[in-house]
Formats: sequence, C-alpha cells, structure tokens
Amino acid sequence: MFFFFLEPILVYNWLLIMAAIIPAIFLMVKVYRSDRLEPESPYILRLMVTGGIWSAVLAGVLEWIGNGILTSFISQKSDLYNIIMYFVIVGFSEEGSKYFFLKRRSWFSQEFNCQYDGVVYAVFVALGFALWENISYVLMYGFSTALVRAVTAIPGHACFGVFMGIFYGLARGNAYLGKEIRSKFYRILAVVIPALIHGAYDYIASLNSAKGQWIFLAFIAALFFISFRLVSKMSKNDKYFEIDRRNFRF
Repeated sequence: MFFFFLEPILVYNWLLIMAAIIPAIFLMVKVYRSDRLEPESPYILRLMVTGGIWSAVLAGVLEWIGNGILTSFISQKSDLYNIIMYFVIVGFSEEGSKYFFLKRRSWFSQEFNCQYDGVVYAVFVALGFALWENISYVLMYGFSTALVRAVTAIPGHACFGVFMGIFYGLARGNAYLGKEIRSKFYRILAVVIPALIHGAYDYIASLNSAKGQWIFLAFIAALFFISFRLVSKMSKNDKYFEIDRRNFRF
C-alpha cells in the first residue's frame, strides 16, 4: 500500500527532472551540430558537462560566503546590495567557477585545436551548470518553474557561455602563437564579460515593476539574438589554430 502512494510522487518528480533537463540537452545538441569543422568527442563533452555541475556546487558555496560578508555591511533592502550581489558576487562566482573547470579540463586537450571549440566547451560547461541548477529549482518550485526557466535561465546560461567561449578560443589561439600577454588579456575577458552580462541579467530580472519586466524581456531578446548570431558566425568562420613552434612551449 505504501508503494501505491509513493509511485505517483516518484513519477511526478521524474517528470519535473525531465522538464528541467530537456531544454539544456536541446541547446547542447544545437551547439554540437554547429561544430562543422571537427566535432568534439563524447568524452570531452562529458567532461565539460560534469565540470559545469561541479561549478554550480562551487558557485553556491562562494555565493553563500559572499552574501554573508555583504549582509554584514549593507542592508539587503538597498539598491547597492543588489548591485554588488548580482554584478560581483553572483556574476563572478558563477562565471568564475565555470571558467575554472572549463580551463582545467580543456586547455591542454589535444582536441582543443579549433577556434569554435572554445565556444562548444564553454557552452557545455554553462549548460551543465544550468542543468544542475534547473533540477534544483524545479524540484523545489514545480513544473511552472521549469517552463519559465526553459525560455530564460537555461538559454541565458548558454548565452553567457557563448561570450566566454569566444574569448576563451581567442586566448588559446594566441597562446599557441606564443602571444602570452594577449592570451591572458582574452582569458580575463572570458570571465569579466560573461560575469557582467550575467549580473545585468539577474539585476534586471530583480526589478519589481511592469517597466522592469519589459526591460528584462527586451534584454533577453537582444542577448539571445546576438548570441545566436555569434554562434552562426563563429561556426561558419571556424579554423584550426596556427602554431608558432619558435615561440610556443610544448
């Protein structure tokens, strides 16, 4: 009799989990199929997704610590709190954590030999992060949350990953040419630009007004449009990295 009542609960939870996972998988397939020059192996893609999941755990810890410090000095009701929370703590904790696992698991990979690979890896890390985050939200708040996040948060993380991947690919290409200063500059941008976009996304989403909702819709529409155009352009113009063997240290 106990299992008779338990079964609907288990089925409902599985439906929620599937609702949380499917949008992320759809976007992963979309980005993977756009890799026209040399598709990546399932092994490295799996490393990226699991890295994204671990980055969600790390970001959660960093945000908890950051919020504790912030609330010690600034009231949660103030605008300054929201600005620092979203643009600094959330933005850099989440995008910094993604970048940490992205670089750790792909920088020296032999498969990382094309410009567009950086976009693929960063987006898969971002969607691994979003997948784990979405499962947590959906199990707590239900199916309606899955529907909203399917068209906002999950594509949002993918967009952040696109910007990270573009600069990450440029950083790797310049490293192969022995241009270390330029490579470091692009590595910094690979974290800073997505973090600021992420912060703007969260800050605008927090505006509790009708005008704020319209601004948010306009923001995500522009973000999605620009990101998909960048993916198409990067995929179309993909090329193998050049290696300057005189300057590059193997």
